Amino acid sequence: MKNILIINGHPDKESFNFALSKSYKKGAEKSNAEIKEINIRELNFNPNLQFGYRKRTELEPDLLDAQAKLKWADHLVWVYPVWWSSFPAIMKGFLDRVLLPGFAFNKRENSLLSDKHFTGKTARIICTLDQPDWYYKWVYGNPSHNAIKKGTLHFIGVKKIRITTIGPIRLSKEKYRIKWLKKVEKLGQQNK
Repeated sequence: MKNILIINGHPDKESFNFALSKSYKKGAEKSNAEIKEINIRELNFNPNLQFGYRKRTELEPDLLDAQAKLKWADHLVWVYPVWWSSFPAIMKGFLDRVLLPGFAFNKRENSLLSDKHFTGKTARIICTLDQPDWYYKWVYGNPSHNAIKKGTLHFIGVKKIRITTIGPIRLSKEKYRIKWLKKVEKLGQQNK
């Protein structure tokens, strides 16, 4: 049985991203997985890593709880919209503040290499676009996919990462959205 953490990076609880999170959770519940959630919009924290890594900024209670959930999880499910070829600012702030040296990785002395603390974990990225996924891939080069997959998750040790890109959402019909909600529920049931 897997421990699954669903992290929603959309700041609007009425968004399609929240419906996607709910569908994934519904599927995962059918598999008897243990499930926890983080809705970043509900956390009370300063998203600004004020001093970078030069000086420690104390973590707020919500971020300490988020770190405990991230450590607990076997499988991380990230749900977010792609805005300006990236993820929302609140999600970026969450990543900056939570995935710190000593928690997610350790820098090696006199080396560019680091020790990764999230090895053995898997991830699913579910993101929405206002353009077709093929356009995002071939014209823009999947910048948010590269940032979260390679620049973040690979860096901390998560190697097996699957990406589900849904778009265009802005002009989509209800039938299209329902189809995706069912697909995402199935992913949850398969723990993928």
